[in-house]
Amino acid sequence: MPNLVRLAPGVLTVGKPLPWKVYDKKGNLLLVQGYVIQNESQLEMLYQRGLFYQQVRALDPEDAQDDPDPRRFSPFVEYAGLLQGLEDTLGAIASQRESAARKLEWLARHIDAICDSDPDAALALVHIYSIEPTAYEQTLFYAILCRIAAQRLGFDPERSHRLLMAALTANLALLPHQDKLNQSRSTLNAQQRAVVEKHPELSADALAKAGIEHEQCLLIIRQHHERFDGSGYPRGLSGADILPEAKLLSLSERYTAMITKRAYRNRFRADQAMAEILAVVKAAPQPEIYHAFFKALTLYPPGTLVKLANREVAVVTHRGHRENMPMVQAIVSPKGNPYLGSFSRDTQQEEYRIEQILMPDILPPLNLASMWGYG
Repeated sequence: MPNLVRLAPGVLTVGKPLPWKVYDKKGNLLLVQGYVIQNESQLEMLYQRGLFYQQVRALDPEDAQDDPDPRRFSPFVEYAGLLQGLEDTLGAIASQRESAARKLEWLARHIDAICDSDPDAALALVHIYSIEPTAYEQTLFYAILCRIAAQRLGFDPERSHRLLMAALTANLALLPHQDKLNQSRSTLNAQQRAVVEKHPELSADALAKAGIEHEQCLLIIRQHHERFDGSGYPRGLSGADILPEAKLLSLSERYTAMITKRAYRNRFRADQAMAEILAVVKAAPQPEIYHAFFKALTLYPPGTLVKLANREVAVVTHRGHRENMPMVQAIVSPKGNPYLGSFSRDTQQEEYRIEQILMPDILPPLNLASMWGYG
């Protein structure tokens, strides 16, 4: 029987895919990863049965083999371990543990390898789990988006690695407040605004105190809320004074925030978020940074739901070889009934042409492993 831990009330979210398998108290599998709880009544019934999950060990350099091959593992299976590894790493930095630098270096390289081996599945994590992500999930999303965009821009491996390290740690000082800020319906008060505006400097200082003194990484963190027009913080830098890596990180954070549900607004569709951001930055210096970011995502990023011309609902699984004609898996029939499995559709065919991106608050059930070929 797997090592099971009881789920505390409030851990599961209606409409959001499960990040791990769920068992009953006898160890019988109840729900697979990717299953979506459809309503509060269903959630209450499940808790009455007793919900447990298999305790996940954080991905850690101490457990790593000399030359691990990330292609053996599904990014979806690794998701929970990545989040636990991120929590442990940030905790080590905050408490200035001796292991902090080693943990951060290893986690960044592991995420880099996952993105390199299956970038479409990595992007799918961002879009599938973006309904109500935790602060740790958002941080992981920033790292994945930065890594994919950096590759598009042709960053060399070490430059990309420093950007990944920065993306994983830039909001360290904001982390204790982030979930509360996301759930707030009111504008920031003076104390909250002070925390927000100081967090780039405080996060960089925390890394330095923990023995992580990579100058480029710390500079990216300090600059990641500066804006090309000088309206950012903490120093009001503008234009070419801001590192391209800092602009990428800022863009990743903004895009993630827009496709994420907030207490005061619904989520943006991926195409809406792209259009709104591009409208703002169209006059920015170094526009290739912004265009490369969205070219890397494409108009229909993996993990997004789309409506096809035949009225089926499908999930984008791969970006495809032709622009804006991705590979998709149909999961809901034209009559609105979920399929038992999923069916590959060629969006180059008129019958399966994509008509629009869907952004439901409650996703249909998803067999993630099967749709991305890990079944």
